[in-house]
Amino acid sequence: MTRNRPARLAHIAGIGVDRMGSLADHAGTDMLRLENLDTDIPPTAEALEFTRAAIGRDSANSYLPFVGQDRLRQAAARHLSSQTGLAYGPDNVVISAGGLSGILNALLATLDVGDEVIVTDPTYAGLLNRIRLAGGEPRQVPLRFNSGAAWELDRAALRAAVTPRTKAMLLMSPSMPSGGVLDAADWSLVADLCVRHDLLLILDSAMERLLFDGRAVIHPAGLRGMAERTITVGAASKELRMIGWRVGWTVAPDWLMPDLIAVSLANVVVPVGIAQEAAAVALENSARDLPGYVGELERRRDTVAHQLEGLPFGLPAGGWSMLLRVSDFGLDGEQMAQRLFAQGVCATGMLGWGLAHGASYIRFVYANEPVARLRRLGDSVRAALEMSR
Repeated sequence: MTRNRPARLAHIAGIGVDRMGSLADHAGTDMLRLENLDTDIPPTAEALEFTRAAIGRDSANSYLPFVGQDRLRQAAARHLSSQTGLAYGPDNVVISAGGLSGILNALLATLDVGDEVIVTDPTYAGLLNRIRLAGGEPRQVPLRFNSGAAWELDRAALRAAVTPRTKAMLLMSPSMPSGGVLDAADWSLVADLCVRHDLLLILDSAMERLLFDGRAVIHPAGLRGMAERTITVGAASKELRMIGWRVGWTVAPDWLMPDLIAVSLANVVVPVGIAQEAAAVALENSARDLPGYVGELERRRDTVAHQLEGLPFGLPAGGWSMLLRVSDFGLDGEQMAQRLFAQGVCATGMLGWGLAHGASYIRFVYANEPVARLRRLGDSVRAALEMSR
């Protein structure tokens, strides 16, 4: 039959991770797995215990409540209240099947066709795709690349990105995939622009506490004029290391909740019942659990940076991944991924993840390999670049 592809799919880009992961799964060799946002560090014992217990409970084998289980909604509300100084309650929370499902729900609940959404460059291609699926148009603001140092927000470029068609900003700090972190002056500018131009802020907070070098969390909903216009989407995947549980939460002001709930009920509704209380327990205990985990991620970040010493990489200020600019060597990320694969390293090119900072880069995820194995990376990268130490 003749198939006319829906217009909404015209600019949907592949993310590359699925293809590289499949190749590594079937390689038959011990690959250094740096392609996907997985982690080898398990969730807390309490989260595992509550998951096992939930399997035998009839209440966990249910769609109800349609907006998510009470304990998780309360935990998410308390968590965001502590981050912002605002008084959120469970009625400000709807549970989603993962953070990205919550992002899509927020976009569907707020965008009209043709609305522009400001994001950074680079940004995870899956976020760009969700903006497009919701009928919006991503407008990418390049981060500043500083070889061997942290990425920085280009504030002038952010100011210039606002147009009469701009409806929202969709931001993440630490940003994926760069690990760039917005500082107090950056968030002040974001708040000023959102208030001045009546914009929404959709905050992907999945990694907000995975910060290195003593940085502190700054949650923009607590800034002047931002409480009424900020939608915060959290997830159990990164900070709580519960990737397979597929649990997320969206916290928003009262006036947005009816539309967010309506979209949620028309989409995936809620994640599996056996996952929700476990995620609540992990979130409740996360302040105690996170420091050791962040310390381990920082050690891995430092190991990868040492392995890439002298090469043009951006140093993550937080998060799970680091970018290497391979265009300096006449390559694009896809070519570098092929060369690295032959060296036993699986990594993902950034084609489709950015305009200024896309195809020229390859990404290394350091959350899924221990320090001892990451020490193999430098020789493999230089062999792929046909260099020697």
